Amino acid sequence: MSEIQETFISHLVELRNRLLRAAAAVLVVFFVMVWWSGEIYDFLAKPLMATLPPGSKMIATGVITPFMVPLKVTLLAAFVTALPVVLYQAWAFVAPGLYAHEKKFGLPLVVGSTVLFLAGIAFCYFFVFNTVFSFIGKVAPQSITPAPDIEQYLNFVMTMFLAFGITFEIPVAVILLVRFGVVNVEKLKDSRPYVIVGAFVIAAVVTPPDVLSQFMLAVPMCLLFELGLFLARFVGKRPEPMPGESDYVAPSEAEMDRELDQLDRRA
Repeated sequence: MSEIQETFISHLVELRNRLLRAAAAVLVVFFVMVWWSGEIYDFLAKPLMATLPPGSKMIATGVITPFMVPLKVTLLAAFVTALPVVLYQAWAFVAPGLYAHEKKFGLPLVVGSTVLFLAGIAFCYFFVFNTVFSFIGKVAPQSITPAPDIEQYLNFVMTMFLAFGITFEIPVAVILLVRFGVVNVEKLKDSRPYVIVGAFVIAAVVTPPDVLSQFMLAVPMCLLFELGLFLARFVGKRPEPMPGESDYVAPSEAEMDRELDQLDRRA
């Protein structure tokens, strides 16, 4: 077996171990939280339940839906709770192959992306849901009795969480574009009108067909774009290395020993 093949196999083994540790962390949290799966779903449904008429409840049209839907919600909550461990395993796998400047820039980027994604979910749950559900309840005809299905509500929540979580990543995308020289801050400023139009078009596609929810997604997109422009001024384009220069950092003796031990075990 050639040295390249041995190195490739060792990386695959390392990737498998990292994935197993991340999955184990999610499963451990899931099995701890599964006993409260009903309460977790009730918490997720709280914004909707607060706007329904007194005495109204959600319905389940499937035979096993009352059992499976809370489990899906609990698994999602377990993944979010164990997200720091998952991201650490991903970082531990990638970091040894990065240059010094990439490590300095990459770790804050991963942390910032995680915080922004969670902030988007929190904004959607605590502000958007209450506003949108209250608006729908006020404009709904008085001759109907709302009875949302729990599985359809979960699909709606997942779509909204994903939309707002990705939306809150706009500052990261702007910083990356400027950092890697794809576009500069001045050109991004000139494209501001197109960004505003694009924000409302995207909001119209990914949100429910009501003006309020579309507006509540498009406006944060525009504001986050402005935040990305402001932060990108402090990042700037990555400087090109001088001829003959390299910021490559040789692996430490301990890292080389671990790599050799893995190769010996595979031999």
